[in-house]
Amino acid sequence: MSRRVIVVGAGIAGLAAAVEAQRRGARVVLHEAAPYAGGRCRSFFDAKLGVTLDNGNHLLLSGNQSTMAYLRAIGATDTLIGPTQPEYPFFDAATGDAWTIRMSPGRLPRWIFDAAARVPGTQPADYLPFLPLFWAKPGRAIEESVRRKDRVWNLLVRPLLRAMLNADPSEASAELAAVLLRETVAQGGQACRPLIARSGLSHAFVEPALRHLQYGGAEIRLGSRVAAIGVSGTDSTERVSSLAFEGAEPVALGAGDGVVLAVPPDAARALVPDLIAPDASRAIVTVHFAVDAPAGFQPQTCVVNGMSDWIFAADGRLSVTLASANRWLATPHEGLAQAIWRETAKAMRMAAAPTPPWQIIVEEHATFAAVPSQEGLRAATRTRWPNFTLAGDWTATGLPATIEGAIRSGQKAADALLNPSMER
Repeated sequence: MSRRVIVVGAGIAGLAAAVEAQRRGARVVLHEAAPYAGGRCRSFFDAKLGVTLDNGNHLLLSGNQSTMAYLRAIGATDTLIGPTQPEYPFFDAATGDAWTIRMSPGRLPRWIFDAAARVPGTQPADYLPFLPLFWAKPGRAIEESVRRKDRVWNLLVRPLLRAMLNADPSEASAELAAVLLRETVAQGGQACRPLIARSGLSHAFVEPALRHLQYGGAEIRLGSRVAAIGVSGTDSTERVSSLAFEGAEPVALGAGDGVVLAVPPDAARALVPDLIAPDASRAIVTVHFAVDAPAGFQPQTCVVNGMSDWIFAADGRLSVTLASANRWLATPHEGLAQAIWRETAKAMRMAAAPTPPWQIIVEEHATFAAVPSQEGLRAATRTRWPNFTLAGDWTATGLPATIEGAIRSGQKAADALLNPSMER
């Protein structure tokens, strides 16, 4: 009989763990406390706007290898769209200027020698001071690792890293930025083509995974919240022996069973004694407008020198991301929506009034804080119990809190349970 793997948490990390465990021949049981799967990466119908919205905007890159492997496994590679070339439109909210960064496909950054492809008003030599970022030392903020803060910094490096780490470079971890840059920019434009979910996050990442798991015989139990973890044995024989779920009989684990705990860090701390995990977070605010983008507008635009960070265009709506958004949490939604629309309309070359119908989605604890002090709190995949692993973008993936990091953590957690070469 195949091994049983119980995955607790059906966010993206948990789904990735379940898919990987099933691929390796395990019998999967997936528990999720909420009545839906997807966690912070899902879609829902919004009655106010009468459309399906994502709870937040997520930009992926063609070089996100773990994500692409996950999508291939669940048969959803066609759910992402993006430009055929690694191009990034920018808009300066302060000046009204617009330009497009056009990266060259190979690893050699030929694009910085093309005035039409780089930041306007810059020279190739202006990009060289940022090379140390690729090998930044642990314990330092990004700004501490940058020698020059000129147009390249203000109009390219700072806004992109701020959005990708969901933390301002004045505090964000240079070590995390370095890993991100090495896995994307250092691999060349072929790894940096921007991608978004064509019909929403659930359509791309959640629904195909649930179907794939069900077809493979997995049990999926939504609305099933874990309440406690039972442990038996002593010293080297200590293992997780049972799981208690609210309103249900405890589930006993057999000798070959394993558990992947894929829940947020605060929930993990409540379940696992003495677990060290990140305890600071950063918010993301998303403002959705029920309006069509102008013809020819790119699926995403990076905004600099404004309130916004990204503008995403989808059928019948524009969605605007405010990264590292703790400073906006106390702002009344009506005023915030109007201010964001004025900025968005300027970028879109649309009328600033009236403000279209809008909806604001606030994720107060969207990501762990990608700052040096939190990096040391990220838990390893393995725990002291050989049949119990951890998954989540907050674990020690080496990446910031991204879809790629979440999926990688889930795959790693399943692999640690089921790969014989990694047995203790």
